[in-house]
Amino acid sequence: MADTVVLLEFVEKLKAENSDWVDDFKDARGEITITVPPQSIVDVCWVLKTKYGFDMLADLCGADLGPEEDPRFEVNYHLFSTKHYNRLRLKVLLSEDESNVPTVVTVWKTANWHERETFDLFGIIFDGHPDLRRILLPSDFDGHALRKDYPLRGYEPYSLT
Repeated sequence: MADTVVLLEFVEKLKAENSDWVDDFKDARGEITITVPPQSIVDVCWVLKTKYGFDMLADLCGADLGPEEDPRFEVNYHLFSTKHYNRLRLKVLLSEDESNVPTVVTVWKTANWHERETFDLFGIIFDGHPDLRRILLPSDFDGHALRKDYPLRGYEPYSLT
């Protein structure tokens, strides 16, 4: 596991590149999470990949904080440097009304399937994605199964009576 001081330096480096790129950051148990504005995520990812060696998108996943929360959604980007063995998490917060974020497929090709999964299960739109369609659920599936307002028993498409 990387030294927290080293990871905090990346926060300062990003702020030095552009102060608007870091909304917030947290150090929880030696894991750094940087909250990035949605419109800046591609630029931040490019800089972290090209300048600071975070050459691997290990995971990208969504979370629904609940329909009563604002912002309701978050997209988490788990980055890894195969050169320095550092891990870093980026977080983008999205409201229910503005649940769009630019795609990072141009930065890491592996984001393609991660973004499709997040779209499928949470309904988060990745602007500029080359093929944003369902990946796990049938194309005619109604709704997004991991949203907290999705019924526990699912939707009943027909009645047995």
